[in-house]
Amino acid sequence: MKLWQEYLRPTSIAEALRLLNSQPGPRCIIAGGTDLMLDIQQGRHEKVHSLVDITNIPELNQLEIQQKELFIGSAVTLNKIADSPLVKWNAQALTESCSLIGGPQVRNVATLGGNVAHALPAADGTIAMMCLDTQTLVVSKNGFQRIPLHELFLGVGKTALKINQELIAGFFIPLRTRHQASAFKRIMNMQGIALPIINLAVWLEREGDLVRDIRISTGPAGGTPRRIIDIENLLRGGKIDNCIYSEAFSVLEAQIPYRTSPQRATAEYRHQLIKTLLVDTLSVAWNRAS
Repeated sequence: MKLWQEYLRPTSIAEALRLLNSQPGPRCIIAGGTDLMLDIQQGRHEKVHSLVDITNIPELNQLEIQQKELFIGSAVTLNKIADSPLVKWNAQALTESCSLIGGPQVRNVATLGGNVAHALPAADGTIAMMCLDTQTLVVSKNGFQRIPLHELFLGVGKTALKINQELIAGFFIPLRTRHQASAFKRIMNMQGIALPIINLAVWLEREGDLVRDIRISTGPAGGTPRRIIDIENLLRGGKIDNCIYSEAFSVLEAQIPYRTSPQRATAEYRHQLIKTLLVDTLSVAWNRAS
């Protein structure tokens, strides 16, 4: 049984949008396909008539500095991101997250756009970019628009993108400046598929012994990747010490809605792990920013 009827390979954004709007029957964008193909094969995705492969579109494969920002096209593969000195310097949390996704074969074809568009609350690349103040470049027949990354997510597997009318062209990340740094860490179940029990990413800016600014993101903790705003506010402008960690742990206990998952871990176990993960990730980002 064929899983689709037509496989189309546009070479421009305009052609891709035209195909998405004109093909008969259900159609779907495909890039690496590492998640999509499994979903189709295992019946978790509606039947597809046409697959529109966007990996041959030059603009979606760019990885470069544009207008004093780092631009990463949605079709750039995870291995290319993990190996890029440009990404490592400006967005090390993203480098670290992409290097942990799947195995080498998966990372050779999986794309950053696919990691975001699949909209899973534990998506490594997505969580790293959320702490990096990332803007998503979305394109439709009406042109390009920027959307803050966190505004894309509506729930598990659900985004604000208009189906067959909009696609993710890429991502803009602010360039790193002096005394800024980021870090990403995760704890995962190593049996079988390395599912993340908890992911956590930190971006911060130092001013001497003080945290001048900070962003923290985590998942899976609810239906979407999330920022931990209250802990950011607690840490911003102060020193990082045992007293402030104690307050941060209380916020984590009260506000992060972990649930027990047979594939991942119990809620209680996660609440214990997140404390260690927060300390470790903050420490790495802090030392890198010195």
